[in-house]
Amino acid sequence: MAKATKKQALGRGLSAILKDPNDTIKSGADKNVDQVVGSIVALELQAIEMNPFQPRSSFNEESLRELASSIKELGVIQPITVRKLGFNKFQLVSGERRYRASKLIGKESIPAFIRIANDQESLEMALVENIQRQDLDPIEIALSYQRLIEEIEVTQEELSDRVGKNRSTIANYLRLLKLDPIIQTGMRDGFIAMGHGRAIINISKLGEQLDIYEKVISENLSVRETEALVRGFKNSSDKKTIVKKAMLPPYLNSAKKALSEYLSSDVSIKNSGGGKGKLSISFKNKKDFQRILNLLKSEK
Repeated sequence: MAKATKKQALGRGLSAILKDPNDTIKSGADKNVDQVVGSIVALELQAIEMNPFQPRSSFNEESLRELASSIKELGVIQPITVRKLGFNKFQLVSGERRYRASKLIGKESIPAFIRIANDQESLEMALVENIQRQDLDPIEIALSYQRLIEEIEVTQEELSDRVGKNRSTIANYLRLLKLDPIIQTGMRDGFIAMGHGRAIINISKLGEQLDIYEKVISENLSVRETEALVRGFKNSSDKKTIVKKAMLPPYLNSAKKALSEYLSSDVSIKNSGGGKGKLSISFKNKKDFQRILNLLKSEK
């Protein structure tokens, strides 16, 4: 019983420290820092701001809903990590999925580890934490490595030690950032894999990279086929023939013609392979846009 009473007293002490308007803990030298740093406490979600150094820019909505359902059933198993900014003010360091999922189901608080970190330490903690995740796309990982190298000022060798990855692995990710931005976006959206990107990067000119990329997408080429295409492209004197765009499948050609005639507008279709693609309809002005919209609505 005595142990329980002592634990409860410590809990009240920590809560009192965090709620004290005179609390100015910001560094390791401040009073009561030993009671705050490393402790787990339930923090109000509204007292936590997002981390501007967070490398992730998108989150899978379905995965987030699944996590929210788990949290609703079992609670947050692994506390998030925050750094203390000031009185009742914290910044998220790691655990953004848990934070977002908790907000999704209307939770008011979340268990959190409290740390004291300057901006550089916060950036490093957030980036290293997120690099270890399994659901980052290759470009997100590459950008995280780049930020660590540039903003923390470490070499690839030092970075290798910090994140537990081979230097060659880090170098391969960083090379992806030399791809044309359109190709990087295609990789982030899942149209091509990292292996495709590693093959295409062997083409130095961005325009030629795009030619290769469009052929890979339109013909749904595998990584091995892309590697062979790049080798053939580099060794060929007639590069235009190598990357000649594939014709649209007959069903798409027919649909394009029919739509163009029905809408009396230019229609373009881009085939991304695997049954995916993009349909674009041109309009001249607001009135023409409304005319096309009315035609499409009438087909419901």
